[in-house]
Amino acid sequence: MIRVGVLRVDRAGLPPISRLDLPPADLAFAGARLAIDDNDTTGRFLGQDFEAVEVAATLDSAAADLDALLDQGIRFVVVLADAATTLALADRAGDRALILNARARNDALRGADCRANVLHAAPSHAMLADALAQFLVWKKWPRWFLVTGSHPEDRALADAYRRAATKFGAKIVEERVFEDTGGARRTDSGHVQVQAQMPVFTQRAPDYDILIAADEAGIFAGYMPYQTWDPRPVGGSAGLVPRTWHPAMEAWGATQFQNRFEQLAARPMREEDYQTWIALRMVGEAATRTRTADPAALRDFILSPEFNVAGFKGQKLTVRDWDHQLRQPILLTTGLLMASVSPQDQYLHQVTALDTLGIDRPETDCQF
Repeated sequence: MIRVGVLRVDRAGLPPISRLDLPPADLAFAGARLAIDDNDTTGRFLGQDFEAVEVAATLDSAAADLDALLDQGIRFVVVLADAATTLALADRAGDRALILNARARNDALRGADCRANVLHAAPSHAMLADALAQFLVWKKWPRWFLVTGSHPEDRALADAYRRAATKFGAKIVEERVFEDTGGARRTDSGHVQVQAQMPVFTQRAPDYDILIAADEAGIFAGYMPYQTWDPRPVGGSAGLVPRTWHPAMEAWGATQFQNRFEQLAARPMREEDYQTWIALRMVGEAATRTRTADPAALRDFILSPEFNVAGFKGQKLTVRDWDHQLRQPILLTTGLLMASVSPQDQYLHQVTALDTLGIDRPETDCQF
């Protein structure tokens, strides 16, 4: 029996801008259940059995909940938490467990704050920003108006867009900060306020091709499309959004994958579901290939050049040994459809085009 913990750390706060984004009760857990089914499908022929132990924690209970999982002998824990909590849990686990990060995107977790006992199934800010930047430069939309939220996670995402602009030859013509003043974001009169305020906030900007919203906290970006002073598209945290998954994805066998998930969960798959699914599939694939349940052997194999896992993205996914980030294509999506997939064909790399997304080996600050 190979048991994996799935620790989702929920944070109290304001509801999302749109009620369509209200998180379902089984967020991430549904992805874990599908992964267990997939792992068991192959594992049963080898006498392997998989189980996911699901825990919905709070910031106050997360440490104790992790300890409880470890006390059960669980040596793989998928964590869905913010960057600070993920780092604290990784340090608490130490060499007792391998942490699979399925939510936190902060580049520092793959850089100065990297940990040897953490694998990243979630993409980094740098990967998402680079994916969008490649497409925008290919479109010949190199002039960006960057609007950043006032939260630390917003600033971290904005840093990734600044780096992507430099990396791919775009230019940020102006930056502005949207201050979060709190209060209700969904009211009967909300659309009236947005229609009055957002055009004024974005007026008098230098000529630009696209507004990039860096809004990891989900405060303002959803209001930006169709409300800018100048008639311009919006990308980043709203409009054209880089994602690991989208419920309309159909290419590379994804239709069958989506159907199986929807039959299991009675809802579309979200990014947290996909990232949890791929994290558990990494463990399952390693166990199947090595024919062992030994945690140390599985970790070593996942980090080896021989490891890869299928992710319904058109190519095999592998892990960067310098920062433990899962390489994967990034989908560029609208509300209804997938507009493109990065890396774009024009961007080449001596190892793999996937390493044009995010922090490459010569650039890394990670030292295990």
